[in-house]
Amino acid sequence: MNFDWNHFTPAASFIGGILIGLAAALLILLNGRIAGISGIVGGLLNRVKGDIAWRYAFIAGMVGAPAVYLLFARLPETDIQADTGALIAAGLLVGIGTRYGSGCTSGHGVCGLSRLSPRSLVATATFMATGFATVFVVRHILGW
Repeated sequence: MNFDWNHFTPAASFIGGILIGLAAALLILLNGRIAGISGIVGGLLNRVKGDIAWRYAFIAGMVGAPAVYLLFARLPETDIQADTGALIAAGLLVGIGTRYGSGCTSGHGVCGLSRLSPRSLVATATFMATGFATVFVVRHILGW
């Protein structure tokens, strides 16, 4: 494994982590809701009266944050080394896993672990191990 030390951004990463934690903490403290993105978006599909505005506000904040960031700095360059079909398949598999796991990485990994939820510990360990195994198989066995 090689690290690209020229693009290593510990300060920006630390600040980003603080902001994610702050957003998750404020949402649960002020709204009593878990900041699980799949649950937030899913709640827009199963509309419940009086439970929509905060969901749109949260998503608008997630989408709008890069626009605000652009006022002060450039967005980092990205290099996606997968074709469109692989990205679509990966997205569908993540969606299926999110449904079967009753939550996503943000809900279980960020919010569930911080609440010491045993269920979230198992879910996070499962999706991390699955991700490690998938990368190993795809890169080292299949050679893609």
